[in-house]
Amino acid sequence: MEKIKIGYFADGRWAHEAFKILIQDKSIEIKFICVRYDTTDTVLKEFAEQYHLGYLKNKNINSDEFLETVSKYDCDLFVSMSFNQIFKKRIMHLPKMKTINCHAGKLPFYRGRNILNWALINDEKEFGITVHYMDEGIDTGDIILQRTYPITDQDDYSTLLETAYIECAKILYDAIKLMQSNKQVPKKQIEIHPVGFYCGKRKPGDEKLNWNQTSREVFNFVRAICKPGPGARCILNDEEMIVNRVGLIAGAPIYTGIPGQIVGFSNDHVIVKTLDSTVEITEYDYPKRIRIGDRFE
Repeated sequence: MEKIKIGYFADGRWAHEAFKILIQDKSIEIKFICVRYDTTDTVLKEFAEQYHLGYLKNKNINSDEFLETVSKYDCDLFVSMSFNQIFKKRIMHLPKMKTINCHAGKLPFYRGRNILNWALINDEKEFGITVHYMDEGIDTGDIILQRTYPITDQDDYSTLLETAYIECAKILYDAIKLMQSNKQVPKKQIEIHPVGFYCGKRKPGDEKLNWNQTSREVFNFVRAICKPGPGARCILNDEEMIVNRVGLIAGAPIYTGIPGQIVGFSNDHVIVKTLDSTVEITEYDYPKRIRIGDRFE
């Protein structure tokens, strides 16, 4: 099998796990690692030094200067793993095998940002990981390889992250091997769905918990942004509470009440009225005493 030369645009643990697999395959030669311009990732720099690879950082990867630099590496393929700059046409098409991206979403759905959080908020029963060719859209290129992974009620943001870190690395490697042996069969996203959808980046303020939702929606929201996310936030008696976990209560009756009102306790857990029934806050951070009848703002 002919050796394939790769330029690796990367950041964070996603990129670390994939690098560990790719570097072991002697038929894959990583020519350089290009990190995010504002990176705090020292691991990739250590990898570059350990394996004597080019280590690049540039504010604009689409600039003439950068294209001249990467052209010298004579790569067959560019690979993006958690990189944060937009690839324009010139750089995408610079290698003969073009540029691919690994995206933790089931394309053509869940394009965009913060996909694992949105999948949980939307009560999905599975999430996808897709390796696709880059084009001039956002996560819209032809699919090379896609796999799905189950989501259960025992999952939260932390467990999905752990799965995605490992499985992204595996599927990226498998996709590259398909390309290396010329066995890839690209699939246009429009063949799966004519529209698909895009998820916007979550930002500070989006962590506010809205009690005027069903118990299931509250449960999903909290587990979607629990640690290592910011945690769901709400105000009780002028103090912020960080809610990291809530539980659904089996058999909890549906009744009309005041969403956000504390209606009971179970051991050290707090029972709160939702739009339809009640949930149990099982893990939280709050400095004051909590009483039945208190209301979240």
